[in-house]
Amino acid sequence: MKKFFETLLYLILAVLAAGILLIVFLTVSEYRPADVEPVPVSGKAEEKQIPLEEPIEVISWNVGYAALGKDADFVMDGGSKAPAANQTLVETNLNGISDTLKKETGASIYLLQEADSDSRRSFHIDFRDRISLAQNTYALNYSCPFVPFPWPPFGKINSGLLTASSYDIEEAERISLPCPFSWPLRTANLKRCLLVSYLPVEGSEKKLVLINLHLEAYDSGEGKIAQTKQLREFMQSEYEKGNYVLAAGDFNQLFPGTAEVYPNAHPENWTPGILEEDSIPEGFSFAFDASTPTCRLLNQPYNPSDTANTQYYVIDGMITSPNVQVEEVETLDCGFTYSDHNPVKFVLTLAEE
Repeated sequence: MKKFFETLLYLILAVLAAGILLIVFLTVSEYRPADVEPVPVSGKAEEKQIPLEEPIEVISWNVGYAALGKDADFVMDGGSKAPAANQTLVETNLNGISDTLKKETGASIYLLQEADSDSRRSFHIDFRDRISLAQNTYALNYSCPFVPFPWPPFGKINSGLLTASSYDIEEAERISLPCPFSWPLRTANLKRCLLVSYLPVEGSEKKLVLINLHLEAYDSGEGKIAQTKQLREFMQSEYEKGNYVLAAGDFNQLFPGTAEVYPNAHPENWTPGILEEDSIPEGFSFAFDASTPTCRLLNQPYNPSDTANTQYYVIDGMITSPNVQVEEVETLDCGFTYSDHNPVKFVLTLAEE
């Protein structure tokens, strides 16, 4: 009996030691980006400048690291799974995502979220090699050598925001957003950001300020509010410079009026925030399509006939400055085949002032 308790004690001490070593390792290796960082622009643009008063097609899509397709569920949403089951699944989803984007031949700008560059969960495939237009820029919002949760662990993650354009991106920068998590949880968590691209506009000194974003998901709500406030202030400041401004991506917040269209019957699993009308600067506008959901809850594999357990949301969309005219918004119904989000297409025109 004494030997049993000694063995148990040693086992407990070993587990505690391993936990302490892991926390020390994650603290030392924690990703600590600066408030503002320049990010490189790769490739050569097909067209030099954004045209005035001509339609421009933009697609925003959270691609779910090519592992959250129709057969996926996720433990953080009330499901049971974590990383992708196998590389073949990731490859199949990634090919489907790429083919879907290519079919939208009019789109000249892609704003993608959860695009992995070197992650165990997506078998270290660099999405930038698979999904791009003529030119692209990329900003990490998740970088950790070992993510110990959920179970089984995600392991190494390098993931972020990918903006691709057939128009010239003059420069780009990564702007850090507030992180709502404290140490030690913060060490292995996302470091959210805005990926801001500046595109020249023909016949003008003004720029199209293109903001790609993925706001907080699994916080208590304060993170989303603080991040949205910073976004609001940044958009206002760029518009006051005379620029054209648009911000698109996964807000993890319901667009106005969409809670009535898709009531949340499963708040015990996950509840998004709510974008209020005063979340955006005066004169700015929301652009979204509530006729088709942009996201589903990952409490189970996708089964649209199971209406009692299938939860939808409209959390992907765009905010535009007054000098950007939205001609069309359409959520492309891909049946959540390759991701837990549907892509959203926008047709925009920059107004000459």
